Amino acid sequence: MSPVDTRTLLLDTALELIWRSNYDSVGVNEICKQAGVTKGSFYHHFESKLELFFEASNHYWEKIRKDLDSLLSPINPPLEQLAKWITFIFINKVGKDEENIPGCAFFSACMQIGAGDPRIVSSLQTMLERGAAYNRALIQNLHTGDYLDDEVSCEQKARLMQQFVHGAITYARASKNISHLKSDLPTGIFRIIGLKKEYWETVELQILI
Repeated sequence: MSPVDTRTLLLDTALELIWRSNYDSVGVNEICKQAGVTKGSFYHHFESKLELFFEASNHYWEKIRKDLDSLLSPINPPLEQLAKWITFIFINKVGKDEENIPGCAFFSACMQIGAGDPRIVSSLQTMLERGAAYNRALIQNLHTGDYLDDEVSCEQKARLMQQFVHGAITYARASKNISHLKSDLPTGIFRIIGLKKEYWETVELQILI
């Protein structure tokens, strides 16, 4: 395996383990075992688990950025963009297993680590800003198409939408209940962004969950 492949494997493995468990309970030994690499290979690429996680932030973003670019492509009408965006959340952040709702690997792990390392705080802020930028673009497209019924700024709606989604998924993880989330998440998003009621059913029919 090439050094590049080994590095990518370690990043993917660490994200998966932290996503499914938590940052503190996942050690270097377990990461190496699951990846099938030696500790020597690990420390060749990363100084520590914290360094690995810091590097994984950009790796994680690059993986989801391509999906976001695709679903918000101008070739998709605004209502279809919204439906695709909600579908993306359910597929990538919620899944189908009520006992193991993943949520956002990076966001969840940052909350576990806390504010002890300024790089982690900076990475979390950067990820939130990147996500908010896509939310703003989506809301602006809906606003331009006259699908929204109020004058609240796109900036504020983007923040509110981001806060609601993270909170709703966290609640679903705690309650272990996906069925409520399937109805609550779209409805909450529609209300937050001010989607006109006549378009709710149109979007709901396009959401693949």
